[in-house]
Amino acid sequence: MRVRTLRRAGARTAVAGVFALAGLLFTTSALTSRGTDLRSDTADLGALVAERSRLNEQRAARVGDLRAEVEALSTGSDAAAAPAGPLVDPLADPALGTASGALAVTGPGVTVTLDDAPDHVRPASASPDDLVVHQQDVEAVVNALWAGGAEAMSIMDQRVVSTSAVRCVGNVLVLQGRTYSPPYAISAIGDPAALTAALAASPQVAVYRQYVDAYGLGWSVDAREGAGALVLPAFDGPTGFDTARVAA
Repeated sequence: MRVRTLRRAGARTAVAGVFALAGLLFTTSALTSRGTDLRSDTADLGALVAERSRLNEQRAARVGDLRAEVEALSTGSDAAAAPAGPLVDPLADPALGTASGALAVTGPGVTVTLDDAPDHVRPASASPDDLVVHQQDVEAVVNALWAGGAEAMSIMDQRVVSTSAVRCVGNVLVLQGRTYSPPYAISAIGDPAALTAALAASPQVAVYRQYVDAYGLGWSVDAREGAGALVLPAFDGPTGFDTARVAA
């Protein structure tokens, strides 16, 4: 009987502990739910994006400094430890450097500029969304230029690489952690005639051109070659993947 009583007392203690823990979890959840509402109308999304953009620029500058230090140290150690003979830099191959975005490139091409409608243009039939450049408009131009044989591309002051993604937050363009306001300039190196023809043949670009004609959005295509050839910067951001999977 004594052993049975002890077991019952232990069971009651365990049950009481479970209820106490449950009560603590409910209390914590209730307190947490009264915290900041990230989706509230008062959340300043634009300020948040601007703050993150400033942080990204600071970190990018720091990354650049560290890369320069690593390159200087690597050059010094290689010169001291390596046997006689030049080292082969895999990025010395212009084709590889151009395709990866690791090297700045110069050549003929086109620059396409998209812009919001002027402030004085407010047709009665137009909604605010009709008067601004959207993410899909920038994507349409980018896709058309690739289809037209672009060898390298930049959006604003950044080189476009395989991990680049165009995003719009409110009325700003977000590219690789930096924010931009219109007008948006997309430059592509390649045959100017082929690139221009690809823009004219794109159904998505044609939709944007309809809004250009109807509501006054900005659109220009500037062919560049010869002495005025385009100069695209090298990509200066990280190229690592967050996730990956093995192909079948």
